[in-house]
Amino acid sequence: MQCVTSTAFGPAELLHRLRARGTAEASPITHVERVPPRSGRPAPWPTWTDPSVRDAFAAAGIHAPWEHQATAATLAWEGKHVVLATGTASGKSLAYQLPALSALATDPKATVLYLSPTKALAADQLRAVARLGLDGVRPATFDGDTPREEREWVRQHARFVLTNPDMLHHSLLPGHARWGVFLRRLSYVVIDECHTYRGVFGSHVAHVLRRLRRAAVRYGSAPTFVLASATSGDPAGAASRLIGLPVTEVTEDTSPRGGVTFALWEPPLLPQSTLSLPIQSVSPVSSPPDSSSVAVPGSDALPDLSDLPDSSPDSAADESLFVDVELPPIRRSALRETADLLTDAIVAGTRTLAFIRSRRGAEVVASMTRRALEEAVPGLGERVAAYRAGYLREDRRAIERALLSGELLGLASTNALELGVDLVGLDAVLICGYPGTRASLWQQAGRAGRAGGEALAVLIARDDPLDTYLVHHPEAVFGRPVEATVLDPANPYVLGPQLCCAASEAPITESDLELFGGPAAAAAVQALVEEGALRRRPSGFYWTHRGRPDVDLRGTGGAPVAVVESSTGRLLGTVDQGSSHAMLHTGAVHLHQGVSYVVDELDLDDAIALVRQEEPDWSTHARDVTNLSVVNVRSYVDAGPVGLFLGEVDVTNQVVSYQRRRIGTGEVIDTRPLDLPVRELRTVAVWFTISPEALVAAGVEPSDFPGALHAAEHAGIGLLPLIATCDRWDIGGLSTAGHADTEAPTVFVYDGHPGGAGFAERAYAVASDWLRATREAIASCVCEAGCPACVQSPKCGNGNNPLDKAGAVKVLDTVLTALNTKPV
Repeated sequence: MQCVTSTAFGPAELLHRLRARGTAEASPITHVERVPPRSGRPAPWPTWTDPSVRDAFAAAGIHAPWEHQATAATLAWEGKHVVLATGTASGKSLAYQLPALSALATDPKATVLYLSPTKALAADQLRAVARLGLDGVRPATFDGDTPREEREWVRQHARFVLTNPDMLHHSLLPGHARWGVFLRRLSYVVIDECHTYRGVFGSHVAHVLRRLRRAAVRYGSAPTFVLASATSGDPAGAASRLIGLPVTEVTEDTSPRGGVTFALWEPPLLPQSTLSLPIQSVSPVSSPPDSSSVAVPGSDALPDLSDLPDSSPDSAADESLFVDVELPPIRRSALRETADLLTDAIVAGTRTLAFIRSRRGAEVVASMTRRALEEAVPGLGERVAAYRAGYLREDRRAIERALLSGELLGLASTNALELGVDLVGLDAVLICGYPGTRASLWQQAGRAGRAGGEALAVLIARDDPLDTYLVHHPEAVFGRPVEATVLDPANPYVLGPQLCCAASEAPITESDLELFGGPAAAAAVQALVEEGALRRRPSGFYWTHRGRPDVDLRGTGGAPVAVVESSTGRLLGTVDQGSSHAMLHTGAVHLHQGVSYVVDELDLDDAIALVRQEEPDWSTHARDVTNLSVVNVRSYVDAGPVGLFLGEVDVTNQVVSYQRRRIGTGEVIDTRPLDLPVRELRTVAVWFTISPEALVAAGVEPSDFPGALHAAEHAGIGLLPLIATCDRWDIGGLSTAGHADTEAPTVFVYDGHPGGAGFAERAYAVASDWLRATREAIASCVCEAGCPACVQSPKCGNGNNPLDKAGAVKVLDTVLTALNTKPV
């Protein structure tokens, strides 16, 4: 197959070609930002660089480091813990490889441990180190893909071990005695893409690294930590919280960079459609109907159609008794728009990577693009693939090689390719939906233009409040620094289990308590002793159970649920516990590698879902019920009729039913009950209350309280990622016209992780900015009654019912007016 090594269209020409898809009156491009090119500032090789290492880099085409690389590498060589936080493709790898490889060259007994958040990044780094051809380094990966027969060789012989926090937590630290020689000689610990360690996951990793430090000291070493991060706010502070040691930051990027053209793209509105209804059924309704009776997607303003006579063209009813009702405008799907743009880019000869937020979405975009390309140029569809977690290791490596070689012209990927993997030669990046943080947005955009040439990045907005807001407020994307990484090692839901892990590896001594958090660790240990998890002895605190503690770093709620084909017993894949109730309930439609399956049975005790292959003409949508109670208030603002609060809450959630909806029309076929257990979560929430009198004075009638508060809650959740390092799926919410604990109309937004993840605290600290952006996003939306771009939520357990868009604006106006007179 012939490989394309250059593009027929450069980024500017490609953007012009894509722009032509719209019309002069309604261009899908809402903003174009030009990031100018930058020249580099080289530096001489540090004098301490081992000659063999310098020669190896020179043979690889690297004749001198950039200033930031030399600065960070020298700090590490001097034994200072350092974080290098610069842009994508700025050469962060050389900054840690230089001191690490020089240490291995000068000390034949030294070892290096490299940690990355993904297997793909570790594999890419392994290739980079191996290509240097240095004698005696013996690099090797040690992860879930490493065959068991190779693991013993890695333990005994590898000097540059590449792994991930999960493997460090589950295998290396519990088996530290077998790794004693490696730990005794440990010189450097490299933590790549450290900005990804945020929230509850980041808090767990922080303690895994403290356990590593304790194990290293036990075997007589004190390694230097070198961290690499995308550009982020306060990198030294975040890195210090992560490893528990003072860290020096290097943030000035002195590498050369080609110019980037960054476009914001809003899919066009579809042609206005109408529905023919009996004339007596279109009288005004006081509130939206229950969504289970709505026959058309997005038709919250339509009356109940379940008992109407047949209104098809074949009906014998008098046509004069019917009237055409215009349906609310709907935008073209972001997935479809991304597939079309990817198709256009590949036809133009532009090597393009499309980032898709979900595994299923990546498969769908790749499939649609392949079909469109085959129609345009037979055979061209073979040069597009999907890439996501869940593929076999061999398949992932093959796709990476094909993209690097030019055999593949296009790839639809989840964020599995966002981090670090060296994708030389890409010219354009399509980002389907805002990835949740500006740091991730720029990281994904930086995948293109790595050869120093011009690059094009396009953010395609989903029909979502945040995406809609961003494409119409480019200053929120381009005019602000990237977010700081949020993690909290003192989170008791993280600290307690991690102390149990530490105690199972070696007794916790009094001196260890300072390492794990001082007073917070001492209090947690005492609680664990009272619970019987730990036992105090003169030599320390001991783990009391036979097996190791079962602690999940990523907070998925336990062992993943295996998806098994019932007729063959074949394992199809896994789904995390936290998502299994909604995705694998009995009767759910489950998509795997483009094939549809229906769940026959979900066995939570054995963590298995039995499925059968079937292609029904309907999809399934779980519905849940959430209850919330306030445990305590940490801080509050009294703003007269409005109160703003931060505190701990208990949340209970239960998936109670699911809807079957007709594919294509969205018609609800039926709603079926489910009997699944209640889930409980203690976490941190931000909430505001409004007096009923203030709502009535703002023009919201008591009967409209639920819909107005519900719509404000949805939009608030959708806009929170604008000011906090979270995704809307990291947070939850609840609204009520009268809560038992607050005794007032209330809107809650809470962290979806035990103990909290820092998101609610951030929302509380900048509440006015957050709620003002929320209010503007709702008010500026062109719809009349509410749509996915403003107040409808894809994760609503109540089917987006009731919702009052106009009432939500009045609610937020009332809150903002009160808060502006009483600053937070």
